[in-house]
Amino acid sequence: MTYGLAGQGPLRVMRKFSNGFRKGVSLAALSVALSVGVTALPDAADAQTFSFGNVSIEGNERIEPGTILSYAGIARGQAVSAAELNDAYQRIVASGLFETVEIVPQGNTLVIRVVEYPTVNVIAFEGNGRIKDDDLAPLVRSQPRRVYNPRVAEEDAAAIAAAYTQQGRIAARVTPKLIKRSENRVDLVYEIFEGGVTEIERIAIVGNEAYSDRRLRRVLGTKQAGLLRAIIRSDTFVQDRIAFDRQLLQDFYASRGYVDFRITGVNAELSEERDGYFVTFNVQEGQQFTFGAVTVDSDLPEVDVDVFASAIKLKPGKVYSPSEVEYEIARLERLAIKQGLQFVRVDPQISRNDRELTLDVNFQLTRGERIFVERIDIEGNTTTLDRVVRRQFDTAEGDPFNPRAIREAAERIRALGYFNSADVNAREGSTPQQVIVDVNVEEQPTGAISFGGSYSTSNGFGAAISFSEQNFLGRGQKLSLGINTASSAQSYSFNFVEPFFLGRDVAFGLGLSYSETNNLYSRYDTAKGLFRPSVTFPVNDETSLSLRYSLQYDEITDTDSGDIGDIISSEMDDGPRYESSVGYTLSYDTRRTGLDPNAGVLLEFGQDIGGLGGDSNFIKTNVRAVAQTKVMNEEVTLRASFQGGVINYTSGDSRVTDRFLLSDSTMRGFEYGGIGPREYDDGSDVDDSLGGDKFAVLSFEAEFPLGLPEEYGVSGGVFYDIGSVWGLSDSTLSSTSNDVLYTDFSARHVMGVAVLWDSILGPLRLNFSRALQKEKYDNDQNFSLTISAEF
Repeated sequence: MTYGLAGQGPLRVMRKFSNGFRKGVSLAALSVALSVGVTALPDAADAQTFSFGNVSIEGNERIEPGTILSYAGIARGQAVSAAELNDAYQRIVASGLFETVEIVPQGNTLVIRVVEYPTVNVIAFEGNGRIKDDDLAPLVRSQPRRVYNPRVAEEDAAAIAAAYTQQGRIAARVTPKLIKRSENRVDLVYEIFEGGVTEIERIAIVGNEAYSDRRLRRVLGTKQAGLLRAIIRSDTFVQDRIAFDRQLLQDFYASRGYVDFRITGVNAELSEERDGYFVTFNVQEGQQFTFGAVTVDSDLPEVDVDVFASAIKLKPGKVYSPSEVEYEIARLERLAIKQGLQFVRVDPQISRNDRELTLDVNFQLTRGERIFVERIDIEGNTTTLDRVVRRQFDTAEGDPFNPRAIREAAERIRALGYFNSADVNAREGSTPQQVIVDVNVEEQPTGAISFGGSYSTSNGFGAAISFSEQNFLGRGQKLSLGINTASSAQSYSFNFVEPFFLGRDVAFGLGLSYSETNNLYSRYDTAKGLFRPSVTFPVNDETSLSLRYSLQYDEITDTDSGDIGDIISSEMDDGPRYESSVGYTLSYDTRRTGLDPNAGVLLEFGQDIGGLGGDSNFIKTNVRAVAQTKVMNEEVTLRASFQGGVINYTSGDSRVTDRFLLSDSTMRGFEYGGIGPREYDDGSDVDDSLGGDKFAVLSFEAEFPLGLPEEYGVSGGVFYDIGSVWGLSDSTLSSTSNDVLYTDFSARHVMGVAVLWDSILGPLRLNFSRALQKEKYDNDQNFSLTISAEF
């Protein structure tokens, strides 16, 4: 194809490049061009410029000549120098459309010869087994029916290799190969050599004195290679994970008062065989500081300092923690808002006392800038409704801007579990006195269908299928369905929770369940159904209150064994029974705040009051208390717990389906229903566990490492349980002529050891126990195992 250009010039300049790349200009060609130019033109200045009457474009098949000419950038009648011809060549090459380019002046004609890159027909992956094609495809920028670009193909290969590096396969190699097809098309194949996993053989910490390597390794997200190295991926070396581990260590020490803690370096050395890493964290712990004097000050006349000082919960002598300071700041700022004080900010002023190893904290209440929130913009949520994200903010449009409140809202958004990432930033709004809060989220799957198996010494083997959705229809609601079957029990459940009922911080729940038992430890079967709506709301930071209504159905059926006692037979003759009740549970849980990393307390008190219809009137009370702490540099966990309950019927009598029957998860060392009142007759082989109207269990236990590598997740424990089940009504006792044993309180004592394994299949606990004190007809149990698995 030839295009006419005004002008003339006998100068001939040639540029020829192999494979689309060549630096510089041929000296010989340039010499010829300059010599001819000097002969033809009157002076040196004119020798640097020339023009062509025609342009001929050769070799193009798909690319239009006009497109190539536009890349060259040579206008009609334009005087062209040798340097400008070189620039035209560079622009054509930079288009990425051509494998080779030649620019050859031939008299009055400029010849542009090109060899086009082929078109990609298909893209394929070969040799990949660890990463599927569907996961590799998004990493590749090359596309079918587009012009092949070798630079892009090499970048694609590097991106695929980086994906394997993230899995610890640093020896992975990726090579792009071309298979030629007709019509200047090629198949682009990425040949992949995956290589083996480069595991972390050892993690060492140097410079630590207060905490052992074992304790600190439990903090890290990166783990050492262990028995399950083929399954656990946290034992592979990932640079980003190491960077995150640095922050985890920093937070761990900071929350324990080590304000001078520093990580001086992290060394990752590859073994000579290139099959393992040795990672070493070099740290400087410094000294542990405690809180000194805690005061409140302000120069604002409207602030009553005494009121704010009385709201402080920090006490001198407690181990210093930045999170506790943040918690107090949030508390004081909320108090300021309640008192109608706007734009009041709390600035913590910390004074260090190296002699006493204390940090004095003075909370200074100052006037903040008068800046308002103009609006909150939410992007990236395709399923989750805007209001689900927006309700995590205590701040609304038009409110005073509080950076701390925005950061807390960002943490709540991340804690929802709906998003793979959530970035919250503030920028200037339409005026300097306004800010816009941008929320950018990336959603992740929130639903799951699981098939599982289970085994317990109480219910035997079983199978389970369940469906759960944590963000139902993008509304932030929780929905779950479950079917569980075992050799001795079957259950079906439905649960629904709306966490922000009627636009308030109130969780509405609805539960439906039905279960049938084929008791291993009794000669009768039971069936129970339950309908329970409830609402739960916070009272303060540590306390919550739950209100509920319960409608329960239960029935006792005979197995035709002929050996059921008079009491169970009488209760079975009553037929199905319905109980209607209202109830509440008040819960105090210091673990909710997470301020003390080593200790926590849980207190629960609940009652259900029956009599709103139904077949009986009763009051059922349950209490639970748990206290836990860590000692010996957090190597040993000590736990004490108490559980108790009382049921009192004012109309009708309790039945075995209502009374307390303890399982081995509440009182170790005995079978389900193995202790408490029993109807017994040696002559008729009657031996029925009746349950009791009262129960109490006190447990003490300690958990500690066994010296095994912590990546195995195996630890040991010892426990001591004291408990009893007792109490039956007079009318129940009068319904039998057989002996009824153990109706009075009689404490049982059990001591044992445990092996705990935090396996990938779920928590596994093996209890080996011995009853130190028991009654003659109790059913003890020396070994118990509880495991749940999904596959």
